[in-house]
Amino acid sequence: MSYIVIASSNAHKVEEYRALLEGQDVELQSLADYPGFPGVEETGSTFAENASLKAAAVSKYCDAAAFADDSGLEVAALDGRPGVFSARYAENDAARRRKLLGELEGVTDRSARFVCVIAIAFNGEVIETFEGEVRGKILTAERGEGGFGYDPLFVPDGYEQTFGEMPRELKNRISHRAAAFRKAMEFIDEQLSSLNGVF
Repeated sequence: MSYIVIASSNAHKVEEYRALLEGQDVELQSLADYPGFPGVEETGSTFAENASLKAAAVSKYCDAAAFADDSGLEVAALDGRPGVFSARYAENDAARRRKLLGELEGVTDRSARFVCVIAIAFNGEVIETFEGEVRGKILTAERGEGGFGYDPLFVPDGYEQTFGEMPRELKNRISHRAAAFRKAMEFIDEQLSSLNGVF
């Protein structure tokens, strides 16, 4: 069995990717398996730049194929904020949701999208990047205890439940992360011969 390292120690994110990899002949390791990793400063101005920075650094440090994602919430009425600063919008998930609701108080246009960009790297070089998105709206109050981040506030188009209310299997099927990951796995399958020795 081959393995790939995800450039994250976020338990929620690692769990989502493990679910997405179910049935694949690939073992997923995380930065929890490499406790000496010094970290990467996310200085990029786009999701793709940040994902690439992380993937390249982790692949070099771990001497293995690695992938990283950078993802966030873009709200139309806030000119795309919080965007790449979604995880740094406030000190924790609850505070981030409170701040978002405060900024959207009285706003009628609640349209938003979750974006995820995955970068795959080997030997410190980025091979390719893949983007996924899911569009929806921001509620005026939280609903649901599941998921993480902004999930209890976000209802994807075509559904009634928030990401915080949905069964995990459904969220994992329709999420921005799942969309980007499907593209990444398709690329790996198509390019398997040229990536021989990487995976």
